[in-house]
Amino acid sequence: MSETMSDSDAETFPNLRLVAHPLVQHKLTILRDKTTPPIAFRQLLRELGLLLGYEITRDLPLERRPIETPMAEMNAPHLAGEITIVSILRAGLGLAEGIRELMPMAREGHIGVFRDPESKKPQEYYVKLPEDPGRTLLIDPMLATGGSAAHAIDVLIARGVPATDIRFLCLVAAPEGVSRLAASHPEVTVVAGALDSHLDSHAYIVPGLGDAGDRLFGTL
Repeated sequence: MSETMSDSDAETFPNLRLVAHPLVQHKLTILRDKTTPPIAFRQLLRELGLLLGYEITRDLPLERRPIETPMAEMNAPHLAGEITIVSILRAGLGLAEGIRELMPMAREGHIGVFRDPESKKPQEYYVKLPEDPGRTLLIDPMLATGGSAAHAIDVLIARGVPATDIRFLCLVAAPEGVSRLAASHPEVTVVAGALDSHLDSHAYIVPGLGDAGDRLFGTL
């Protein structure tokens, strides 16, 4: 179930699709809690990947292929074309695990980007993608300034992926990040579990859930 935004929100964030499923909201609350340990954080990320994966794959195209059931022959629906899951390192790995369970046939790629603590600008350090990625699910738990996401989308477009074939999945988004992607890549749909209040002076999402990578790997 997608949350229904007000008319003003829909106009402000035309590229945003919020997922208001009760299980998503419940698990996200536990994830936000600062007392949740890394082992539980990892498990919740995987579970949320499964739940949010349903929404981000909602409009994947289908084609029909002939099969034979125990009763009859039929032309049955089948996912069309290649699908690639691309994690923005390193926090994207935990969320992508759930997507992988939904689509074990999907290929995977990785884009390593970190945010410079002074300039707040994205710094690329690693890119590994399959040839011709096809329809791409770009994964990162947080959409804060939008710099890393916009950079990763630029990388995918440079590799031949049309912007209309890219979907971005996150747990928590800040208005600043959603607005930035709407301005730079309006064709890319953003699927999120929550739209939070704002960014603080250090460009962290408020109320947010802290640094997802540190909480995932216990490197606080």
